[in-house]
Amino acid sequence: MTEPFPRPGRVLVTGGASGLGAAVVEAVLEAGGRPAVLDRDPVADVRISSYSVDVSDRVAVAAAVQQAAEALGGLDAVVTAAGIDRCGRLDQVEAAEWDRVIMVNLLGTANVVRAALPHLLQTHGRVVTVASSLGLRAVSDATAYCASKFGVIGFTRALAAETRGQIGVTTLIPAGMRTRFFDDRDEKYRPHDDSRLNDPARVAAAIGFVLGQPTGCEVRELVIAHEEDDSWP
Repeated sequence: MTEPFPRPGRVLVTGGASGLGAAVVEAVLEAGGRPAVLDRDPVADVRISSYSVDVSDRVAVAAAVQQAAEALGGLDAVVTAAGIDRCGRLDQVEAAEWDRVIMVNLLGTANVVRAALPHLLQTHGRVVTVASSLGLRAVSDATAYCASKFGVIGFTRALAAETRGQIGVTTLIPAGMRTRFFDDRDEKYRPHDDSRLNDPARVAAAIGFVLGQPTGCEVRELVIAHEEDDSWP
């Protein structure tokens, strides 16, 4: 088991009901922090403040973030781990499904950060956005996902420039992980060998490293991948 990161404080995690988000929530709990989750699926755990919300719904997100901040007495960090994918060539993926990937992955990230920003400015808190190795390297049959994750990287770099000295901002760029992310894909888009996928707990530990940095020290971007992963560079 990886060592828990120090003093995570009050951490809002999107997509915290499963996958990387759930691993981050567990790491926060192990380190004595107080997590709150924004996810379409509720989290049935009395230790966790959970809010059912679609991150692409800007109005609902604003209300949920405010509720979470009030319940926790403020926010020290936000980790935007919510994400979806729809594989296929551009002319084969339904337009509404293609749009939804952008709405959840990119606009959902912006919605949550925008809503949390006033609270983070009060605490000199941190934002960790979750991009992807496919935000650096484009591949076929992934136009929506690549566009969204390239966008997350650009958004986060601009946010870091905009808030320099006021909050911490980090882009996390993970490669594939052993989660349920691939479950609803067509068979040809699923990894057939999960030995090259990272344990999400390891990626959560990397996020913990970022959250544990002292004020004034920034990890602006962090790429994390299995040693044999070929999606980066």
